Amino acid sequence: MRIEIWSDVVCPWCFIGKRRFEQAMANVTSGPDAITSSVEIVYRAYQLDPTAPAHSTAPVRDVYAKKFGGYERADKIISQLTQTAAEDGLDFRMDIAQRSNTILAHRLMWWVGSEHGYEVQSALKEALLNCYFTLGQNVGELDTLVSVALEVIPHQISDELFADSIRDFLISESGKGEVTEELAMAMSHGITGVPTYVINGQWSIPGAQDVETFERVLRRAAERMAQ
Repeated sequence: MRIEIWSDVVCPWCFIGKRRFEQAMANVTSGPDAITSSVEIVYRAYQLDPTAPAHSTAPVRDVYAKKFGGYERADKIISQLTQTAAEDGLDFRMDIAQRSNTILAHRLMWWVGSEHGYEVQSALKEALLNCYFTLGQNVGELDTLVSVALEVIPHQISDELFADSIRDFLISESGKGEVTEELAMAMSHGITGVPTYVINGQWSIPGAQDVETFERVLRRAAERMAQ
């Protein structure tokens, strides 16, 4: 089974969905009723705010107020998101979150996925989401991405040399075409919001579904593959 996850690192529901999806995956791949299908998972790029400046310091609260018709509505949405996230064990601090352009983050995610596979890619995704939603860091900034890469990505060279290699990669053209292709793939799949989980290129799970829904769809997909 191949699962492609289109998401963005500034998407609150992508963080919530990550928690729920991972729990569902743990449920369906363990125990006496575990699915027998092998599972390959990869994160794909999607930009919720592609016009965000590369070096933005705008508070997300201001962005939400502009998008949703004022601060009262924005504060209500932020409060609801924070409460929902807490129920899934996440500490959202959207009061300090900064508007960020995520194209560099997606290039780093692509490189990590191609070089290290899903486990490290997922760990990088987790760290970037945490930087944005809990620590209030700009995940579009080069220094932020290099710092996260040092913490998360395995490397056998010195931290200094590895940091330089990540920085060189991000200021180069490498990965731009591949990420552009992933963005185009989202359009071809009819994806207009994230997170979206596409199974074997055929079945889509839109949104941060509850654990039970994820589990039910995953088991059904595995059953169909076994027929």
